[in-house]
Amino acid sequence: MSQSKISRIETGKILPSVVDVERILKALQVPPAVAGDLLELARAANIEYESWRAYASIGTWRRQLELKALVESSDVSRHFLPAIPTGLLQIPDYIRELFAHVMPSEPAHDLKMIVRARLDRQKGLEDESKKFIFLMTEQAVRWRAATPDVMYQQIVHMARMSLRPNIDLAVIPLSSQVGDAPLNIFTIYDDRLVIAELFSGAVSLREPQDVAYHLELFEFFLGHALRGDDATAFLRTVADEFMQSRD
Repeated sequence: MSQSKISRIETGKILPSVVDVERILKALQVPPAVAGDLLELARAANIEYESWRAYASIGTWRRQLELKALVESSDVSRHFLPAIPTGLLQIPDYIRELFAHVMPSEPAHDLKMIVRARLDRQKGLEDESKKFIFLMTEQAVRWRAATPDVMYQQIVHMARMSLRPNIDLAVIPLSSQVGDAPLNIFTIYDDRLVIAELFSGAVSLREPQDVAYHLELFEFFLGHALRGDDATAFLRTVADEFMQSRD
């Protein structure tokens, strides 16, 4: 480990990973009992939880600004979407209907700001030096978060986006036999950060072993998905079904 990195850790300019802490403890021959406590602190420091209510207190749309910055700073973004399309792929009418209903225990949304922030975040897709992999389940594609007309437009939009050279949009069909359960939405930024979404908030994981595990999990599910022209054709088929249901 370089002296400059040690200095940045000592001055609090960077957060050491659990691997960094393990290396330092080994080099300093720290007793096992003390080392164990320090490693637990390192693991806790590398896991961050943010509640949606905390974001709502300063404006839910501000979360989109943070996500936009993550997209801009990453070469490859992998999105696992078992429940609903990501905001990067949502059309304005879909976003409005998605946030139109607020549960009694949830804070109110500034809908105009959310729509504006999500559309601004989508500009990152235009940078063809960035790679985006969107892995969705058929359930996520079909989830009726909006009227049939808006659902049709939303799915047609995703089919068009799948044709972009820097976008790989894959769909796991219900007919595919998958030996594991898609428990939650998560996004992997390069090989440095995982953000897993919960009903109440989001958990950020930076520990290399956690990131590696999610990369492995992503590849496992990706291996059961339709990709390329097959995925685009599937999306168009589902869009046509919503088109017919509008009558």
